[in-house]
Amino acid sequence: MRRVAQVITVRPELLDIYRELHRDVPEPVLDRLRRCHIANYSIHLLGDRLFAYFEYHGRDLEADLALMAADEATQEWWRLTAPCQTPVPEAAPGEWWATAEQLFLME
Repeated sequence: MRRVAQVITVRPELLDIYRELHRDVPEPVLDRLRRCHIANYSIHLLGDRLFAYFEYHGRDLEADLALMAADEATQEWWRLTAPCQTPVPEAAPGEWWATAEQLFLME
């Protein structure tokens, strides 16, 4: 299992919309996440930063993320959520959600 933590900025003027969208994530989007071997997925808010955490139980994260990106329901979901987000300055070129480095783990 691989742990993934990511960060992005939420546009303060769209925060209420972002919250509302996540009160009822479409089942096809959730199903795609599960079929891409993602579990224990959560998003947290601090100030204007969103912190996402998920556990990946597959063998090829990049391939599964490509399947997710090709999924029609997920694309529609991203069309709704993307305007609410802005990459953080620490994001690599072309990176939307910046991946955080794990420094500590207690199991």
